[in-house]
Amino acid sequence: MIVIPAIDIRQGNSVRLKQGKIDAETIYSSDPVFIAKLWKEKGAQRIHVVDLDGAFNGMNINKDIIKSICMEVDIPVEVGGGIRDMNKIKEVFYMGASYVILGTAAIYDPEIVRKSIDKYGPKKIIVAVDAKDGKIAIGGWKDITQVGILELVNRLKKIGVEEILYTDISRDGMFTGPDLLGLEKLCESSLRIIASGGVKTIDDLIELKKYEEKGVFAAVVGSALYTSDFKLEDAVKKVQ
Repeated sequence: MIVIPAIDIRQGNSVRLKQGKIDAETIYSSDPVFIAKLWKEKGAQRIHVVDLDGAFNGMNINKDIIKSICMEVDIPVEVGGGIRDMNKIKEVFYMGASYVILGTAAIYDPEIVRKSIDKYGPKKIIVAVDAKDGKIAIGGWKDITQVGILELVNRLKKIGVEEILYTDISRDGMFTGPDLLGLEKLCESSLRIIASGGVKTIDDLIELKKYEEKGVFAAVVGSALYTSDFKLEDAVKKVQ
């Protein structure tokens, strides 16, 4: 299983939010590019980057930072946050991203998801399945829809999606452990799954690894790495 460190960028800083709330923000660095290099040196095989300004209000102020991250680390970078049309998808790939993460577009304009898969291939497009109380959240997690998790996943499969990023919002940044029950249900979809939210210890990652044969091939880890609950290099050794 791959451990993917997260870099959330807001107003040029590397930050962490609790449950996606801006008023629960902690700034960890004013240099996200340095953070990306640090995770690479400590054994990361992929970097997870989210443009929070893009996700919350469509602002494009972190473009140069994201481009620099993609240029400075020689490992794949997946990028999400406010990517809701074909032009923006093209722009993010042009920055050097290896994968694009789509979220809100999967609800409001699933045709964008289908077109992006047709153009770039299913291995390049990841769809974020962000949920709270079983319902999908969009717009930087501000808005909770009436669309259920499995309802969305079934739609995604029909348009050719092969890889999803599943986040239980209530667990994000809260150190409560991953949503194993939710993942168990998602594994029935036969999609490749990146698990996100709630990881506090290496033991949490070991638990997630038990689902590897069912499709959970990676885990995004954020706050636990920034608060030194465990070291990335130790986690990489344990789960590989």
